[in-house]
Amino acid sequence: MESTRVDRWLWAVRLTKTRTDAAAACRGGHVRVNDRPAKPATTVVPGDEVRVRAGGTTKVVEVVRIIQKRVGAPDAATCFIDRTPKPPPDALVPVARRDRGAGRPTKRDRRVLDKFRQG
Repeated sequence: MESTRVDRWLWAVRLTKTRTDAAAACRGGHVRVNDRPAKPATTVVPGDEVRVRAGGTTKVVEVVRIIQKRVGAPDAATCFIDRTPKPPPDALVPVARRDRGAGRPTKRDRRVLDKFRQG
């Protein structure tokens, strides 16, 4: 059975931009293989579940195929099955934004913002 290092696999399937980023994520405790903390040298085999926290989101993927080298995005997408749960609908609430450089809100703007925040 074929296996490879988790940091190398994360980089090869394009879940991280560089192998250094993948290794740093492992050392920082942001990668788990089969619900166990993973070091960069932890081996992954087909069937393993890998959780990666990168960019503020957690991705849950199942390893389907092992690759050693970085390949094109369409080929990399065939190496794992994305099992990331859908975000809850309340996480998609719009945020009130003001134009940059618009200055302090006026009294009217403040009332509108307060009304928006209260629902």
